[in-house]
Amino acid sequence: MEQPLAPYSVCNLAAVNLAEFADKETKTVNYEKLKETVRVGVRMQDNVIDATPYFLEENKAQALGERRVGLGVMGLADLLIYCEKTYGSEEGNALVDKVFETIATTAYRESIELAKEKGSFPFLIGKKDEETKALREAFINTGFMKKMPEDIREAILVHGIRNSHLLTVAPTGSTGTMVGVSTGLEPYFSFTYYRSGRLGKFIEVKAGIVEEYLQSNPEADPDNLPEWFISSMSLAPEAHADVQCIIQRWIDSSISKTVNAPRGYTVEQVESVYERLYKGGAKGGTVYVDGSRDSQVLTLKAEENKMDSDYVEEAVEQRKVVLVNTIQDLRSTNVTIGSEVGDTCPVCRKGTVEEMGGCNTCTNCNAQLKCGL
Repeated sequence: MEQPLAPYSVCNLAAVNLAEFADKETKTVNYEKLKETVRVGVRMQDNVIDATPYFLEENKAQALGERRVGLGVMGLADLLIYCEKTYGSEEGNALVDKVFETIATTAYRESIELAKEKGSFPFLIGKKDEETKALREAFINTGFMKKMPEDIREAILVHGIRNSHLLTVAPTGSTGTMVGVSTGLEPYFSFTYYRSGRLGKFIEVKAGIVEEYLQSNPEADPDNLPEWFISSMSLAPEAHADVQCIIQRWIDSSISKTVNAPRGYTVEQVESVYERLYKGGAKGGTVYVDGSRDSQVLTLKAEENKMDSDYVEEAVEQRKVVLVNTIQDLRSTNVTIGSEVGDTCPVCRKGTVEEMGGCNTCTNCNAQLKCGL
């Protein structure tokens, strides 16, 4: 994720686990619970600004002057699955739009309440009342703020706002993996992965949300899950881009999102995706074409006892792509486990850490281990 910051600005990031706001019985979102969590999150992050020990005076002056925070999400794919909406579909996109509108408007209204209690962020306060009024006028007439509800814009003119920025969607690779949900905004790369045993046999393991579904629906076919169990590589690149653009409407700063494209995607097709992102209002974007790196280790299919660079024939059927199987034999004594490029992933201990879209990412479990923020 490339986060635009002023000189000496500080990232103050947090994430709401959207999976926790699905009512699994009614297949709906508990919006009141979501609003309350966002309100608490904004206040918590605002407190972090004052509690942080700053080692550089320039950092302290900038952080206290703009009071920037970045509340984001994880578990979006889980929320959609629980609500039985397909990621990237028309229904799914409508739900995504409503969820992020709720997050954005709630965060801004809470920051205004904080301004009433504690004062606006200092960079929005002029030496004279006329200057403060001019600063607030300029603030509410930025491109992002013009899309906000009128009551929010008018309240900022009267009371100011506590934080210059409130929303950022970071990758949440480590934290999302830790709590067992999809990371950031991404769909699951795959709902099945393969674990190697001592004899080199591959054991199929299904994602937790799939196991949960199968337990609740014992009659279901694990090899023919409902359409809302859609993976990154089953999704058209254009659909990836459209979801990002919908969310960007409600994010005042950066979004981390990868557009996964199938093997053989041309330069012109990649160009068209970037144009789609630009025209849709995205601030940036990453397109990853399957097979564009020699060291790719992702696999959706395992062959027993073949540990070294056995390539599986690619099959494209309704945009479902079987990826190259280059699983490393972790029984080797010279394996380095860590978060640096070339290391073995410390989460799944099978994939290789590669730099993807600004983050050191595991090519097996997709955990984002280290990002260049």
